[in-house]
Amino acid sequence: MTGLIVDDEAAARSRLTRMLSKHPEVSIAGEASDGLQALESIGRLRPDLVFLDIQMPGLDGFQVIRSIPAEVPRPLIIFVTGFDRHALEAFEANALAYLLKPVENEQLAMVLERAAKLCAFEQMRQQEESRVAELVRSRAPALEQIVARKRDRFVLLNPEEILYFCVEGGLVRAKTATESFVVNYQLADLEAALAHAFFRARREALVNLKQVKEIRPFFKSSFVLAMPDAAEIAVSARQARLLRQRIPGL
Repeated sequence: MTGLIVDDEAAARSRLTRMLSKHPEVSIAGEASDGLQALESIGRLRPDLVFLDIQMPGLDGFQVIRSIPAEVPRPLIIFVTGFDRHALEAFEANALAYLLKPVENEQLAMVLERAAKLCAFEQMRQQEESRVAELVRSRAPALEQIVARKRDRFVLLNPEEILYFCVEGGLVRAKTATESFVVNYQLADLEAALAHAFFRARREALVNLKQVKEIRPFFKSSFVLAMPDAAEIAVSARQARLLRQRIPGL
C-alpha cells in the first residue's frame, strides 16, 4: 500500500515516517504540510492511504476530504488527531480508523491491518468511504474559504470575491470578476453553507447578492440579475418569490 502523510508539524511527520518504516506493507509516497499540498499530492500520487491530521491551519482535514476532485480515486483515510473528545466520539460512532497523537506502535499496527483488509475487499472499502463521507458532512465547518482548481493548481477563494457559482458541462464553477475556477462542491452544499450571502437564482446558478449590479424585471413576474462580468442570470419563477423576501421592495 502506498501512503501519504499530511500534518502541519514536521516533527509529527518525521515520527510517523520512522514508525511506518518498520511496516513493509506500506510505502510512503510523499508528505504534505497543509491542506492545499495534500490535495495536490493526492491528485498526483494517487495513494492508497492518507494519514490525515485533523487540526491544520487553512484547510483542516475534513475540508481536505470534502475538496478531493471527483475524478481522483478516493484513498482510505486514517485520521490523526490530538485529544478531541467530540472528534473521537464521531470516529467511534462511525467505526472509522484513527490514530491518537502521540501515535503508539500497537495502535498503528492495528490500523494498518484494518487498512489492508479494506484494500483487499471492494465492498468493505465502499462502505468505509460512505462512513467517511457521512462524517465529513456532519463535521465540516462553514465555508470560510472555497477550494478551487484551475488547470493543475489549487487555490483558496474568499466567498466574498465570488460573483456566482454555475453548472457548466456537468462541472460546478466559481466565477470571479476575472477568472473561472472548477470547484468540487455540489450547488446544494454551497447554498447551505453560504446562505447568508448567496441566493439560488435557479437550479444551475447560485449568486452572490452583494455582487449583483442590477435587477431587472423579467418574464412572468421574475427577474434577471446583471453581474459585474456582464453575465445575466435569469431567476426562475419559483425562486422569484424567495428573492422578493430576501430583498424587500422588489
